[in-house]
Amino acid sequence: MATAQQPSTPTVHAGVQPLRAAQGSSFFWHKLHSLLGIIPIGAFLLEHLLSNYEALKGPAAYGAQVRFLNSLPLVRILEWVFIFLPLLYHGLYGIYIWIRGKSNLVYYPWSGNWMYTIQRYTGLFAFVYIAQHVMRQRFMGISLPENPGAAFAKVQHELANPWMLAFYIIAMIAICWHFAYGVWLFAAKWGITPGVKSRKRFGYVCTALGIGLAVLGLVSIWAFVGPRFRNTPDIVPLTTAQLQVQHTQPAYSLV
Repeated sequence: MATAQQPSTPTVHAGVQPLRAAQGSSFFWHKLHSLLGIIPIGAFLLEHLLSNYEALKGPAAYGAQVRFLNSLPLVRILEWVFIFLPLLYHGLYGIYIWIRGKSNLVYYPWSGNWMYTIQRYTGLFAFVYIAQHVMRQRFMGISLPENPGAAFAKVQHELANPWMLAFYIIAMIAICWHFAYGVWLFAAKWGITPGVKSRKRFGYVCTALGIGLAVLGLVSIWAFVGPRFRNTPDIVPLTTAQLQVQHTQPAYSLV
């Protein structure tokens, strides 16, 4: 007597773990990608947010900040070596990792898969935002290195568009989340937090870091759109005293 055959169960591969070791020659490129996310990109993000916080002091203080940064020795070489090229590699290689990876949210909705997926989407969003931000603020319109007094108004005009303002707010949150979770991944992958308990505890630290940076960034955005500095002139004169004070506050900013 023939027996009914049970339908074969489709093979489902395990979901993507939050920590995955690279193999072969890709090990070096994965490590470089991870390292660049912290140094220099992460360090630049921290400094950039602190620099933009100068906007709360007013258009003149913000312009003086930009004036000082663009007067640093070899500033154009520093831009490409420590900012533009690392960002380009980190972004493009991150997209390459995403294309080759798999996240089975439907079959395995565990936290590692969700974190992996959110990290990829926030990274892509951050890459698009940074690309357009650099093009608009650094290479389009009035040149800020030669006209630092126009820095505040240039950002203010851009954020006057409500769609662009919403884009900036979402991007700020995405970038801070991406960086905070990237710090957690870096510590785990590089053996800084080898145990489950240490990773969990460090996760709280990274959560606080991400929230703090997001608040700092959003407050800086408010300086450009709030009522205090509304209708700022296109070019704000910078006094000698402001420039001298600014030279005592080392920082870096793309805008």
